[in-house]
Amino acid sequence: MKIGIIFAMQEELDALKKHLSIENEYNIFDLNFYEGNIEGVNCILVESGIGKVNAARTTQILIDNFKVDYIFNVGVAGGISNNLAVGDIVIGEKLVQHDFDLTAFNHEKGFIPSVGKYIDADTYLLSIASQTLNNIKDINVVRGVIASGDIFCTESSMASKINNKFNALCVEMEGASIAQVCFLSNIPFLILRSISDVPNNDNVITYEKFMESSAINIANGMKEILKTLKQELE
Repeated sequence: MKIGIIFAMQEELDALKKHLSIENEYNIFDLNFYEGNIEGVNCILVESGIGKVNAARTTQILIDNFKVDYIFNVGVAGGISNNLAVGDIVIGEKLVQHDFDLTAFNHEKGFIPSVGKYIDADTYLLSIASQTLNNIKDINVVRGVIASGDIFCTESSMASKINNKFNALCVEMEGASIAQVCFLSNIPFLILRSISDVPNNDNVITYEKFMESSAINIANGMKEILKTLKQELE
C-alpha cells in the first residue's frame, strides 16, 4: 500500500514530516516529494503550493509518478459554520468548488461538466478517518461539505453565502481540485482540515496565530489514521 499526502504549505507538510522516516527524496517539475514510512505505511509527502491549479497539478504528477493507492489532502481551513471552533477537525464527505460558475448556461453554481457539483470522498477512507479521529480525546470532529476556491475568505458575508449555498462547513483553496483529479483518475481520496480561523474580517490575524497549532493538530490525526489503516490491512 502506498499513500500520497498533499499539503498546500510547508508548515503543514513539516508537521507530518516529523513522523516520517525518509527513505527517498525526488524533485519533479520543481516539486519536492518525500518518500518514507509513517506507522509502517509507505507514504509520499509533497507540498503543492496554494490554490486550485497548484493542487491539481501536483495531484496528477503524484499519480503519474508514484502509482499511489490512496490520496489524502491535509491542512488547515477557515470555518464557515457557526458550530465550528478553532482546532476542530472537518472530514470532507463531499467537495465543491464554490467559485466554479456556469450559471450563465443554466447549471448550478459549482457544477463541473463530466464531474458534477459535489465530489464524494471514498467511503472506506471516510469510515477509517471517522473511527480513528472520534477516538482522540479533546478533539471535536465533524463530517460534511468542504468548499474550495481561489480566494482567502475574509468577509463574514461571503462565508455565510458559501455556507448557505453549499451547506459547507469550511472553506479553503485546494481540496476540491484534488478531489476532481482523483475522481477523474479513479484514485480513492479524502480531504481533512483543521480549523485555523473563522471569517470575521479579522481572521488573517487569527489564521497567523493558530495556523501552526492547527497544522500540528491535523498532522497528529493523520498519523493515527495511518496507524488504523495499517492495522486494517494486516
